[in-house]
Amino acid sequence: MNSFIYLDIGNSNTKWKYKDEYFKVATSEFSFDKLPKSSKIWTSNVSSNFVIKRKSYISIVESQKKYKSLVNSYKEHKYLGSDRWLAMMASYELSLGEGFIVVDIGTAITIDYVDNFGIHLGGLIFPGLERIRKSFSAFPIYSQEKIYGVGKSTEEAWTIGTLCLIVNTLNQKISELKNKLPNLSIYLTGGGYLEIKNFLEFDHYYHEYLVLDGLEFFADNMG
Repeated sequence: MNSFIYLDIGNSNTKWKYKDEYFKVATSEFSFDKLPKSSKIWTSNVSSNFVIKRKSYISIVESQKKYKSLVNSYKEHKYLGSDRWLAMMASYELSLGEGFIVVDIGTAITIDYVDNFGIHLGGLIFPGLERIRKSFSAFPIYSQEKIYGVGKSTEEAWTIGTLCLIVNTLNQKISELKNKLPNLSIYLTGGGYLEIKNFLEFDHYYHEYLVLDGLEFFADNMG
């Protein structure tokens, strides 16, 4: 077992993997002082508010053009978010080279679509539930969330409406993609999953730390 740290700095939460254990803290509370000593820290940083000072033992990962038979669709491959690429790498390994869809439900929601030949066919990005709700902060959230029916107060109507917006978008888009390639596996990750999981209408696997596993595959194969 190596002593490397795999670090995923997101807009809301920062996660890391060390000696096969996973850890998480709010990004606003994170500093490198919280990490154990390590000879190498493999890092994905998509937070616009967290600046990393260059150190010899910190390796900042960027998306690559190719990983094994997995091919990045972006003409400028480094402009694909590293978290998306790493989640695809981990999903590629889990699917044993077969096609898949990977959905990251975080501050932003991303969907990436990979066919049975490992070709990344593209993806989508849209705001997550928390970001949408904060855009109209004057509307408080109703405590008993549901997705069916209509609300009988502004709070309830806003809660149901925003939840419907996210859930229906995911259900509709996954159904559309599955119609094109029916046998794809679907992998979900991200902290927003728990709030919507009961309303998803497609079979899927959930792994909260998919990006960290992708970092480990990156280090093992491309580092």
